[in-house]
Amino acid sequence: MDPMTLLEPLGLDAFYVTRPENVRYLSGFPHPEDAQVLVTQEGAFLLTDPRYPEAEQESRIPAKVLKREEKEEAFKALRGRVGFEAEHLPYAALEGLRELAPAEWVPTKGVIERLRLKKTPEEVERIRKAQALSEEALAHALTLLKPGVLEWDIALEIEFFLKRRGAGVAFPPIVASGVRGALPHAGASEKPLRAGELVTLDLGAKVAGYHSDMTRTIALGRVDGELRRAFAATLAALERVLEAIGPGKNTKELDALAREELKRFDLDRYFVHSLGHGVGLAVHEGPALSPYLEDTLEPGMVVTLEPGVYLPGMGGVRIEELVLITETGVELLSRFPRGWQEV
Repeated sequence: MDPMTLLEPLGLDAFYVTRPENVRYLSGFPHPEDAQVLVTQEGAFLLTDPRYPEAEQESRIPAKVLKREEKEEAFKALRGRVGFEAEHLPYAALEGLRELAPAEWVPTKGVIERLRLKKTPEEVERIRKAQALSEEALAHALTLLKPGVLEWDIALEIEFFLKRRGAGVAFPPIVASGVRGALPHAGASEKPLRAGELVTLDLGAKVAGYHSDMTRTIALGRVDGELRRAFAATLAALERVLEAIGPGKNTKELDALAREELKRFDLDRYFVHSLGHGVGLAVHEGPALSPYLEDTLEPGMVVTLEPGVYLPGMGGVRIEELVLITETGVELLSRFPRGWQEV
């Protein structure tokens, strides 16, 4: 990486990167929570501590394994305008740096995140592998959906399945059955599954730092009435967005399209979150497909589409696909059937 292409547009003499996802993006170092990147006019350097003597071999950029006092000396040498990640660096840590370094500390926002929006083929391949493992885990979980099984036992089985295959868990799996399906981010609980309920399973894997994210809603036995209609509405909203999405599309308009389709069923008021988000080194990153933010989709971006309907006291539906934006349209990275399924 040419440091000047990063520093010059910002008017900086150095840039201190602390957010773990951004550290990994710049360095490839697999333990970014215990490292930082310092970009100067001489180059970009990974900074970590003696717990990681192998850092030089694991980092794409030169690594400095420093004791605390050695790191402090490195900061004392900084001069001029030094950028920091205002959304990540704690105020107390900033105060400590100001005491160490006779420099002007300049807050920045979203600098490395903007670089991460468009994925390289290598990044896409890691996301693709994570998604494939997620789908294997979901197929395994469906074999366990039976009346009397506890939600958290299903969630644990998903975690075990992924970890046995050498993957991480992108986030604690959501298993929400019956009335708990009306809670969009319900953590798995001790509630037993019951026949005649919908079960929402939201899960993702993590491979070499990169995440996947998908959701399916499954009927445990026969489910009719308003919940069946909510599923039809959610699927229709997803299909409509899939027909429209592609490079150059406005993310706010795509979110509105999903809501417009749900309104045909008079269920749009029960869609209480955004349509989707980017996925990569973080499971939630840019671009946002939201009623509040506008982005333009570009080739190389990987996003989720996850319309949902949440009926208080009754249950809920969410269906989520993982999509790669290509030069000519999209590629579905999630392949698991999304239609109505009864087990």
